[in-house]
Amino acid sequence: MKPESVHGLKRVMNATRYSWLGLKAAFKNEAAFREEVLLAAVMIPVALWIDVTQVERILLIAVVVLVLMAELINSAIEAVVDRIGPERHELSGRAKDIGSAAVFLALLLAGYTWLEILFL
Repeated sequence: MKPESVHGLKRVMNATRYSWLGLKAAFKNEAAFREEVLLAAVMIPVALWIDVTQVERILLIAVVVLVLMAELINSAIEAVVDRIGPERHELSGRAKDIGSAAVFLALLLAGYTWLEILFL
């Protein structure tokens, strides 16, 4: 059966399996992702435990998940660039730098959100 002819529940099951494989690959191969997962494993339970409004709790958790998502996208960009070849190229460097900038902005947003909700 061709992948484009897969529909319904089978498609959802395939997508879920591929997503799980992606998470496993990122955890195995990306130190930054492992560190951010560890941070999330601490911060999300804290967000569930502290006395904040439901909207604040959602924001605290959402920005942590956003950091993980940005790191996954950055890791995917880096993998594709590295697959193309080991030689240095301005566009390859730019792509990696932009991916890194996305992670940086997500981290800044997460830090600001947590500080604003907890201390300001």
